[in-house]
Amino acid sequence: MIEWQWPWMLLLAPLPWLVRRFAPPMQGREPALRAPFFSQWQQLSEAQAGGSGHTARLPALALWLLWLLLLLAAARPLWVGEAIELPNSGRDLMLAVDISGSMKLEDMEMSDQLVSRIRAVKQVGSDFIEQREGDRMGLILFGSNAYVQSPLSFDTATVRRFLLEAQIGFAGQETAIGDAIGLAVKRLRERPAQSRVLILLSDGKDTASSVQPLDAAKLAADLGIRIYTIGIGADRLTMPGLFGSSFGARQINPSAELDEAGLQEIAELTGGTYFRARNPAELASIYRLLDQLEPIEVDSATYRPRQALGYLPLLLAMAVSFAMALRHLWKTAGWRQRDAGEETV
Repeated sequence: MIEWQWPWMLLLAPLPWLVRRFAPPMQGREPALRAPFFSQWQQLSEAQAGGSGHTARLPALALWLLWLLLLLAAARPLWVGEAIELPNSGRDLMLAVDISGSMKLEDMEMSDQLVSRIRAVKQVGSDFIEQREGDRMGLILFGSNAYVQSPLSFDTATVRRFLLEAQIGFAGQETAIGDAIGLAVKRLRERPAQSRVLILLSDGKDTASSVQPLDAAKLAADLGIRIYTIGIGADRLTMPGLFGSSFGARQINPSAELDEAGLQEIAELTGGTYFRARNPAELASIYRLLDQLEPIEVDSATYRPRQALGYLPLLLAMAVSFAMALRHLWKTAGWRQRDAGEETV
């Protein structure tokens, strides 16, 4: 079905005829400008006047066609497709991911090798996002500052791509957990109360927020926003000894800076749960548990796809213009050849 956004533009169709019919003729015979080669122009005008009536009418018809095509484009036609029902579970999931400098630490074992924390979060998190059909997903990235990388959207493919493209240091080297929570609250507070969920992943403690994490969590609790927190990082990491050998090797805790107590309190304040992910397998199991959140029943949403069609009459108008120009050039070349032949004789 075709809809017109500005159909009143079609009322201008008779405007050229009205101007020609009712506009007063120009008075006076004073030339508006001095035209060189007037004699050649006069010959060209006489040659045009000497053509057949059918040939003389062609330019006028072409100009009328151009005018109508431009009006059709200005009326902004739209093709409106059939209504499509959107799968809608009613969940609004905002994912807040820590991309501070510590997330580049390689202590997550994946396929028998150690990879960085951010790589494990990207791989497991992208799989989680890919399965969120029917949910609105959003993405917040935070380091020294927090940014909404993707607002809540059914377009989970775009959210997934933004997560995979996230780089360490984009938001600074420190950790602003409180600001990330505050930004998520701002985005979620206008959504239905039963569907507000924030999943926050971090490997450290708050060092850069302008809002204290617990204060932001209390505001989230008041608004009915549940926060599930996930602590990222292994408990043990073997540091190589002398020249990379086992001699002098030692065990360290790479997650010593992880504020587990703070993350747990944030989750408890909002009715959520704190999880500990020491490796990608644990992180994947956590996402499976989060997937069991009960969706609320809401009315199904529908939308009708729309496609602008204004470019079609514009393309036709360009084609007509080129045809008129080529016709004029062809006729001009023919007259010049004829005049040259007459002078030779």
